[in-house]
Amino acid sequence: MAKEKPKEDKSSFDAVPWSCTDMKLLLISLFSLCSLVTMFQFFPSTSGFSTTAITSCFSKLASVSHNLSSSPPDVHPLREEQLGSGSVVRRAFNPVGSAAYLFVQMGAYRGGSNNFAIVGLASKPLHVFAKPQFWCEWQPHGGPGGDSNSTFASGYRILPDWGYGRVYTVVVVNCTFPVDVGLDGSGGQLVVHATTGGGGDRAVQTEERFVAVEEAPGSVNASAFSAPPKYDYLYCGSSLYGDLSPQRIREWMAYHARLFGERSHFVFHDAGGVHPGVMEVLRPWVEKGIVTVQDIREQERFDGYYHNQFLVVNDCLHRYKFMAKWIFFFDVDEFIYLAPKTNLDSLLASLSPYTQFTIEQMPMSGKLCRSIDHGKTASMWGIEKLVYRDVKRGVRRDRKYAIQPRSAFATGVHMSQNVAGRSLHKTDDRIKYYHYHGTIAARRDPCEEFVNATAVTYDGTPYVLDETLRRVAGAVRRFEHKTIGSRLARTRQ
Repeated sequence: MAKEKPKEDKSSFDAVPWSCTDMKLLLISLFSLCSLVTMFQFFPSTSGFSTTAITSCFSKLASVSHNLSSSPPDVHPLREEQLGSGSVVRRAFNPVGSAAYLFVQMGAYRGGSNNFAIVGLASKPLHVFAKPQFWCEWQPHGGPGGDSNSTFASGYRILPDWGYGRVYTVVVVNCTFPVDVGLDGSGGQLVVHATTGGGGDRAVQTEERFVAVEEAPGSVNASAFSAPPKYDYLYCGSSLYGDLSPQRIREWMAYHARLFGERSHFVFHDAGGVHPGVMEVLRPWVEKGIVTVQDIREQERFDGYYHNQFLVVNDCLHRYKFMAKWIFFFDVDEFIYLAPKTNLDSLLASLSPYTQFTIEQMPMSGKLCRSIDHGKTASMWGIEKLVYRDVKRGVRRDRKYAIQPRSAFATGVHMSQNVAGRSLHKTDDRIKYYHYHGTIAARRDPCEEFVNATAVTYDGTPYVLDETLRRVAGAVRRFEHKTIGSRLARTRQ
């Protein structure tokens, strides 16, 4: 059943152009009148006009012009404080303007023949204390234009950051129209109507309209929504910031390019961390078409959680929704590991009945190394020398995950709560990830303590020797040399 067309809101914003037009006409009329009066002084005076009348006319014209240029279109009244019972002073607060934007779009993407997802930020207090609403309008090109030619649908808002937002929270607006739109080859645009929904001021309801998607005629290929994806596996990286170690990024990239195979792609989001040294490491992979780097540094203007991490992963999900069978979400200090005699293709084939699965964490020490490596760690990779695993019991460990994107509506950092289908949280040790927390920004040798034991307690935390990744480091180096040559042989820490 088609959605009812939303009622037009004749707000003060819409009225501004008409007010300016009326004022211009008034000024022209007054100027013409005064010019006519001025001309009368050159004729015999029989009508009673005088120099005084002429001066008065121009004075009024100047007064009107001054008021138009110096007075704001709306003057907010002052709400006075009041003295309440018990001599308590009831203070008044006078809000003016906007504390945060109603919506900040990062990306908008088709999710099918009649569906779109708009990914962005919005004022968190507004979504906590009010009920913002979204309406979606599809305006086709080449038609008669106007509302009569548009298709409308209500926008369903998803808040995927689960309260982690700061000044801004992440909002994914899902627009599902009752019929297919834009598939006739005419092109069109998606216009979003966003309303504030009142909040503390229940009587206040303002609306903003913005174009979220612009499609040129003939640009939509409907077969892409059902065609086999280009990649088997795609990596969506979180915001990269800080003084990252090129050597740590080099190891991570070579390790996972080998693990994920040829039909894979990696997307990095630069929030200030992809400095020239890191870019030097990634460039050979970019040139081979294996890596994409996106500059998202402008997001720092908007105070969201952890360099807008939730915003970035949701944009990546919808941007590459139809390009990969599986999308992985984890960080560049985390290394995915499969059990022996297991490969990624066979594992994910067995997990295909699930929309998503989470991956267990193996926390590694970023300081402890083996005594036999003392004096030679400068030439070793981090996964070779950091070989002690934290085995403290009773600690809740974070998980990371992979998802089949065509069944996901929004996502998070550690898992998604907005999917169609089942989720699996127990993979029977078939897949896990080694986490080298605190090492990705270390621009020095991480080894601080050298240990000659298979088990040790350090700073109150028990560790055991775990050389799982150490044993594959040689194969990773050989793979890197075969794939991109020896261009990175002298990468700095």
